[in-house]
Amino acid sequence: MSPLIETVLFVFGLVALGYLAGLTGYLKTEVGDALSAFAVGVALPLLLFRTMVNADFHGTAPWALWATYFTAVIVAWTAGHLTITRIFGRDGQAGVVGGVATSFSNLVLLGAPFMLGVFGPQGFEILSLIIAVHLPTMLMASIILFEVFGRRKNGGVHLSAMIRDFLRKIGANPLVIGIVCGWLWRATGIALPNLAEHFVDALADIAAPLALFAMGLGLRKFGISGHVAPAVVLSFMKLFLMPAVALGMAWLLGLPPLPAKVAVAAAALPSGVNSYLIATQFGTGQALASNQMTIATAFAVVSTAFWLAVGQAVFG
Repeated sequence: MSPLIETVLFVFGLVALGYLAGLTGYLKTEVGDALSAFAVGVALPLLLFRTMVNADFHGTAPWALWATYFTAVIVAWTAGHLTITRIFGRDGQAGVVGGVATSFSNLVLLGAPFMLGVFGPQGFEILSLIIAVHLPTMLMASIILFEVFGRRKNGGVHLSAMIRDFLRKIGANPLVIGIVCGWLWRATGIALPNLAEHFVDALADIAAPLALFAMGLGLRKFGISGHVAPAVVLSFMKLFLMPAVALGMAWLLGLPPLPAKVAVAAAALPSGVNSYLIATQFGTGQALASNQMTIATAFAVVSTAFWLAVGQAVFG
């Protein structure tokens, strides 16, 4: 078995173990919520903090990297929105959920351990550049589009209140705090004290397996109920259209091999729970987002291996 395939199977195997733990009743789904809270609130922020402090970002071409990834986001989001509104006849706000589900990759719980396993610390450093702007960009786009289509539908929602809520959530987001604190510590040029470094390493090193297991256990509570056809279509676009656009853009912009492969792999990841949370916040499309996340994650075992192989063949 090739190291690439073995890594993909290991990553998704940990997700499957978490899912089986919930399916068999060995662990309650509430345990998954607690593990996810710890991973997102403590372990992953410290992993990002350590990455920001120690990483060497020279040669990663962040503007070209961001252009590559977010062009793929825009194309996938537009395709998802039009699919839900024009083909399946839902309203514009449901279309926003469709767009989010088609373009919001699971870069944290799945992406962080995936990149560490496949590309090592250098690959995760590059992914961190995307994570740093990904969540704020996607949330703000969701808020603005819900306002636009909500105004058309029922006279609008309170945009100013939504923006205040957005700023409050971003400012209190542990991942954002971890990134910002890492940059600030890096700017001082001071090395971490040995004891602090031991604490950070101890918690950061468990972030990847913990996040994967927690994600699998968390998937148990979502399941599939209704809206299967649109969820399957959106999953196909998430797993194949979005990474194909990222591949084309990386080639056109001349990204170096490693950033190009990371961008394609990040675009190929399935949707995470954020699409469901956004749907829940705005009160529409919850079943669609839940189904799409579950279906895309199941098929991502094969599709991510495919795109990793394509990226290797194209970029070396």
